[in-house]
Amino acid sequence: MATEEQPKPLILIVDDHPDNIEVLKVRLEALGYRTITASDGETALKLVAKQPPDLILLDVMMPRMDGNEVARRIKGDGSLPYIPIIMQTALDTTQSKVTGLDSGADDYITKPINYPELQARMTAALRMKRVQDELAAKNAELAGVNNELAGKNEQLAEMAVTDALTGVFNRRHLDETLDYMFEHSTRLYEPLTLLMFDIDHFKRVNDTHGHQAGDVVLEQFAQLLKHVARDIDRIGRYGGEEFMVLLPGTVADAGVTFANRARQEVEAHRFEYGDGSLECTISVGVAGWPNPRIHTRQLLVKAADDALYVAKSTGRNRVVRYGDDEFNANVKEVDDQHASGAVVGGAARSR
Repeated sequence: MATEEQPKPLILIVDDHPDNIEVLKVRLEALGYRTITASDGETALKLVAKQPPDLILLDVMMPRMDGNEVARRIKGDGSLPYIPIIMQTALDTTQSKVTGLDSGADDYITKPINYPELQARMTAALRMKRVQDELAAKNAELAGVNNELAGKNEQLAEMAVTDALTGVFNRRHLDETLDYMFEHSTRLYEPLTLLMFDIDHFKRVNDTHGHQAGDVVLEQFAQLLKHVARDIDRIGRYGGEEFMVLLPGTVADAGVTFANRARQEVEAHRFEYGDGSLECTISVGVAGWPNPRIHTRQLLVKAADDALYVAKSTGRNRVVRYGDDEFNANVKEVDDQHASGAVVGGAARSR
């Protein structure tokens, strides 16, 4: 299979003398190069912007904008690829060469031009351009790979803290977040409220309608919680059909308001799955800090868990706050359950 022939290098000749341009043009095209020409700096810059050449032969001494300024502008344009510039001038002085090289020129040749020398310098400059172009392509490829890896890492990081089914935080991340929030609240004496949600009779949902329907209920319930929550609140699936919400800077009474709003939205919602739909209710336990009986984050979780147990044991579809009258009226039963080992972290509750 024949390889596709690469186009010949494109050379931009910049000189304010038409005769000089014509001589260079004829000689370079005879060597197989393609050429474009400009008789002043402004035209040269426009040509470079429109069609970047592979190499520029740039006269230094031109009116209005000299070659040094043209070189500075080209090399200072970050949108352009690497373009080697060979300066040409009749001034064979060290200072003129230093000025040209400082302006961004890659090489220098004096007039009258020695054409074998010019060809050798052009060959070397074009070789360097190929290297630079290959490096730029590799860097672009590497940047693409790095961006892809960054995206994958971001996905992995999100997966590490997210519940796969519902899209809210998982229990591990909730525990870590609660550690931070509780320490922050106790240090600055700012309120923090924790809510424990449980979907009532969830086992019956799975047994009657199937696990697909149960998954839909969990997913849609998580979305309803997001709808009620603020950006600073943290929502997570704590296990099974149990969800936790952390409300920083919020007193327990405001947490009760939040919980009742969520409870009402769930009660009014039709959970649609496949060809069917169903209704659900939730029970909520609310606990807040500061509270003289709560001095660790574990006790805050237990307090909300105990309040949730009271909510479920007194009829479900209700909100109970730790320490309120309803809770206190039923607290002996909760204490007896814990003392007997019947309730450990909510795992043994009747659903």
